[in-house]
Amino acid sequence: MHALRTLGGVPRSKVRYDNLKSAVAQVLGLNRARVETDRWIAFRSHFNIESFYCRPGIEGAHEKGGVEGMIGYFRRNHFTPVPEGDCIAELNEMVDQWDLHDGHRRIGSRPRTVDEYFAVEQPLLMPLPQEPFETGRLFTPRVDRYSQIVVRTNRYSVPTRLIGKRVRVVLHASHLVVYDRNVEVARHERLIAKGSCRLDLDHYLEALIRKPGAFPGATALEQARSEGKFTPVHDAWWAQARKIHGERDGTRALIEVLLLNRHLAHEHVVAGLATCTAGRRPDRRRRCPGGPQSRPDGGRANHRLIHPGGSGADAGDSHVAARVAPYAPPAGHQAAAVGDPL
Repeated sequence: MHALRTLGGVPRSKVRYDNLKSAVAQVLGLNRARVETDRWIAFRSHFNIESFYCRPGIEGAHEKGGVEGMIGYFRRNHFTPVPEGDCIAELNEMVDQWDLHDGHRRIGSRPRTVDEYFAVEQPLLMPLPQEPFETGRLFTPRVDRYSQIVVRTNRYSVPTRLIGKRVRVVLHASHLVVYDRNVEVARHERLIAKGSCRLDLDHYLEALIRKPGAFPGATALEQARSEGKFTPVHDAWWAQARKIHGERDGTRALIEVLLLNRHLAHEHVVAGLATCTAGRRPDRRRRCPGGPQSRPDGGRANHRLIHPGGSGADAGDSHVAARVAPYAPPAGHQAAAVGDPL
């Protein structure tokens, strides 16, 4: 799919293939007859590709010598030493950039570059179909009581509101997408090792805000830290909030801050938290036992920067004015100062 989109068309003549398992279910004798997989037949039919299968093993190596030679060149020049990346998407982007760079080189003593030769051949390609071809495999697992689904022996999280429901999963080579009816509700990078688990902290926030005591030991929090989504800035703000308001209310305030990521960019929320924990001396404001009308700011404390020390910082001092939905403390609970974590 990616190769055809990069070329901008489909070859008109036969395309040479190895006997890859995703295409060939069985090799019939010593001839070129093959039993093809159902998905491969659908793929070829969609793009009107005529396949030509090389002989298995060393006997068929000479039938695609140009391909083998180019693979060796690319491996020696770009995969030695082995490149490193944070994810498969980053590595694929690196390969695309190397491929574009190789288009400017000349092979041997030829007078033109690779791109110049391809510019002559590209108009001869058949146009791509207007409708995209779905390469992913479809699954319909049920969400368990831990708000997780099982796909190919691995577990992935989904929003807690879907517990007990069946969802539709489209599994691709590098990622999977989860749909509730026709609405995308989750997207994960595909796990390679069997029996692994990938959890998104955002999927559990509604449950954790009701039980904030479970937040510090949550597996989803541990994974968020390892992926860099839960930063040291979050930890610093959380520590100050717990110091001032206690474990329960301080943790609940942090969870409400994390909910902001659904409406604001992650880096903006982190910048706002960093500004509030920058060591600025907070204003000591009187506590407001009454309703919004008795607040010095007219009841709009939730529109100010979230400061764990209890002051509403000026929005002009930060990259973002983080907004948190008001939190009503239990009966008998002392009201927080204006600008405290809600």
